[in-house]
Amino acid sequence: MAFAQALVDGAGASLRGLADMLMPPACMACKAPVATPLSLCAQCWSAMPAIAGARCESCGIPLPIAYQTETVCLGCLNEPPDFDAARSPFLYGGPARLMVLALKNGREAYAGPMAAAMLRAAKGMAWPGQLVIPVPLHRWRILSRGYNQSALLARAIARQSGGLLALDLLVRTRPTPRSQGMSRPQRQRNVKGAFRIAPGKQSSLKGAHVLLVDDVMTSGATASACSRVLRRSGAASVRVLTYARVAATDATPYLSDNTGQDAHGEG
Repeated sequence: MAFAQALVDGAGASLRGLADMLMPPACMACKAPVATPLSLCAQCWSAMPAIAGARCESCGIPLPIAYQTETVCLGCLNEPPDFDAARSPFLYGGPARLMVLALKNGREAYAGPMAAAMLRAAKGMAWPGQLVIPVPLHRWRILSRGYNQSALLARAIARQSGGLLALDLLVRTRPTPRSQGMSRPQRQRNVKGAFRIAPGKQSSLKGAHVLLVDDVMTSGATASACSRVLRRSGAASVRVLTYARVAATDATPYLSDNTGQDAHGEG
């Protein structure tokens, strides 16, 4: 048995070596040569816009220097979100933005390392046995793209954390217009009533702790709309984990309504 496994491992290593000769590993962001597949070059790694310092305990938005002693941002004080907490490892910019766009456009293998970065930022938000649910796409969008990138991330997160993947529990009832350029109230109206629990699945939410997974959060409108549906169906808690966060920084105005725009056109 061990000999057979050694043969399989050797064959796999040979195939990987051949693939590396034909297509040498490239940086996931800029495509520069790297030593290890599915990694970043030193320049892109140093340019990753990591979220550091104080952040809102509710929505996860990084707090500017003038607000570092606060625990909740102005937006959440004025209008608390429907989820319990949200975290992201990176701001939506630089190489992190390129990673998100690549995941949406055929680089499905990126989901694994992206999920690992998300879990490092989760800090107690993910644990074995927790329900892991992706923000759903409408079936027409899936047909045009071929897959839901949030489902790829959710699958990788469930595998790495020991969570229980629930791909078809939450569904999008209608296609929603892309929200790029919309204000926060417009984004909220855009996704109002756009989600529901799949028939026959509501019982699995009773008392469940949910980790809701998406690629990017902007205003939090989509996450809140999903969280309302999950809570009404019996979820005990909903925490949101995304790869990137569109947010004001010290280089841009800090707005209480969090209307920063993203290029990916989601909420």
